[in-house]
Amino acid sequence: MTANVIACIDGSRYANAVADAATWASLRLAAPLHLLHVPNKISAPVPADLSGSIGLGSQEQLLAHLSELDAKQNKLSSERGRLLLEAIQAHVLKGGVLANPIQRHGDLLETLVEFAPSTRLVVLGRHGANSAADSPHLGRHVEAITRNLRCPILLTKDYFKAPNKVLLAFDGSASTRQAVTLLASSRLLVGLEVHIIFVGENSDAHQEQLKWASALLQQAEMTPVSRILPGPVEETLAEYQAEQGIELMIMGAYGHSRIRQLLLGSTTLAMIKQAKVPLLILR
Repeated sequence: MTANVIACIDGSRYANAVADAATWASLRLAAPLHLLHVPNKISAPVPADLSGSIGLGSQEQLLAHLSELDAKQNKLSSERGRLLLEAIQAHVLKGGVLANPIQRHGDLLETLVEFAPSTRLVVLGRHGANSAADSPHLGRHVEAITRNLRCPILLTKDYFKAPNKVLLAFDGSASTRQAVTLLASSRLLVGLEVHIIFVGENSDAHQEQLKWASALLQQAEMTPVSRILPGPVEETLAEYQAEQGIELMIMGAYGHSRIRQLLLGSTTLAMIKQAKVPLLILR
């Protein structure tokens, strides 16, 4: 089965960045690109019981009118979605990719789960169409998708630039070792400088783990740079990213150390919110 890149497209300011990131990934992975739009369902509110305020006939007429209005609003939403997908399809074509537009009604997470068996990477914006430009909160779908979807997820900011330097948060756990193996088997980062950062004690065991990771990525035609750094995980990674001009951060979910706590606890959301660059979450 063909493994696709899926770009989650909505009417937010993130749409072009999502499209650009997905185009970049599609070209590097030589994978088909699907543009997925799941419009928010629009439904006119209907009081639970109208019989106390209006007659039965009037109630039936009102319900019929609301139903008709609901249908018109959803038809309009679908038309807006079609036009949005056409615009984004034209945008990615300029980047060299002929994408397949898909509009589905329902829930975004459920749709992505349905597509998961044929999905190689999901790309979505950190905020959705209903989020304010300066909102400190994540888009309503982001947390649920990052916690429940089992395929790699690339979260973008409102601008995407093809990276030259990337950072891999590594702790030697089975999960982060699996992340290294996954990256080594992929063409996504070939030719790029990959900084493998271990936040913790500078021990011989940790040095050996970094040597293993570096050797594997070097064999896969990447340029590894390994470091062991002391300090709190979140702050240390953020500082290193800023100092080194890192343009993409990568994390493997479900480790067994402080990075595990970072990814599963409330710090996960803080990291996603505060990240200055796109974040790739590997499973």
